[in-house]
Amino acid sequence: MQLVVGKIGRAHGIRGDVSVEVRTDEPELRLGPGAVLLTDPAGIGPLTVESGKVHSGRLLLRFAGVKDRTAAEALRGTFLIAEVDPEETPDDPDEYYDHQLIGLDVVLTDGTLIGELTEVVHLPYQDLLTVLRPDGTEVLIPFVEQIVPTIDLDEQRAVITPPPGLIDPADAVVVSSRGDAGDADDADDAGESEGSEGAGDSGSDDSDSDSDDSDGSGGSTGGAA
Repeated sequence: MQLVVGKIGRAHGIRGDVSVEVRTDEPELRLGPGAVLLTDPAGIGPLTVESGKVHSGRLLLRFAGVKDRTAAEALRGTFLIAEVDPEETPDDPDEYYDHQLIGLDVVLTDGTLIGELTEVVHLPYQDLLTVLRPDGTEVLIPFVEQIVPTIDLDEQRAVITPPPGLIDPADAVVVSSRGDAGDADDADDAGESEGSEGAGDSGSDDSDSDSDDSDGSGGSTGGAA
């Protein structure tokens, strides 16, 4: 079975290194030195990983035969594909390969069917499960334990506990502080009126004060393959 384990990004330096968007939870295995990877487009590969390192939080790889920046830049946008035994499973029992998840029924804890899991989207900080609903629409489910507490491969289902509004936006709970804000505005208006009356009684004249002396500006206060 073929799985996408990475996507080549920009060239780095002048010796053929490229940045790689990792799409596997086992980069040391799938993208380690000596790994031979198929590619999409197919004509670019196969590519053999010659060396790798992490730089500023990014994985940099160098492939055999890619000796300069020009050759490295020509690889940009290429998907890296690993051959994986369909019977192979991750070492961590709480991790899953994409092909194990795709096709699962997605249900609520009471058994209500939400849809079919069709894709695992790998983002830098979180994976998302794409679920195709019976009406043809899609919904993205964050693949975190609080929302997806159970993956049952024997029953071929993923049990989810979505927060209100995740599946149906109409169920979203909107918290408004408009009333409180209105009360506060009324109180401020009352305070300003009282202050004005007081100033009038005292006979003081602040018309010579220069409000332009304050010229500062305020600022506004973050699946496996």
